[in-house]
Amino acid sequence: MMAKKIYIGVIGAGDCSQEIYNMATELGYLIAQNEWILICGGLGGVMEGAAKGCYKGGGMTVGILPGEEKESANPFIRLAIPTGLGEGRNLLVVRASDVVLSIAGGYGTLSEIGLALKMGKPVIGLKTWPGIDGIDYVETPQQAMDMVVSYVSRLR
Repeated sequence: MMAKKIYIGVIGAGDCSQEIYNMATELGYLIAQNEWILICGGLGGVMEGAAKGCYKGGGMTVGILPGEEKESANPFIRLAIPTGLGEGRNLLVVRASDVVLSIAGGYGTLSEIGLALKMGKPVIGLKTWPGIDGIDYVETPQQAMDMVVSYVSRLR
């Protein structure tokens, strides 16, 4: 029997600073190194940074897009899924993920955090919405990955 594939959702700011982008890129690379599948919203900012790192690490990147055009995905998305659902696609990003990593972000990210917590999915926060019960807050991408590893070990 084949081992269960692990899907890691990365949610966060569509526009972000270089520091946040670099953190997302590092997380994406670490996701690839663990042979997990990256799920994100497929656009810019944190989503692009994470997809770039995962892509460059040889990993699988999936972008669940708000619009109807596959071409709207950032260039590091291997599998673009256009939904035509706008922000409603946030539900699909979270539903597809086994663990959710939140980096920075605005109200769209907050909605994804709320959905993930409602579904009982682990949420790890890096420079994201503070003070939310249920989020495991970390300070570095490596701490985030250590936390993901602990959750993933329970999923297998």
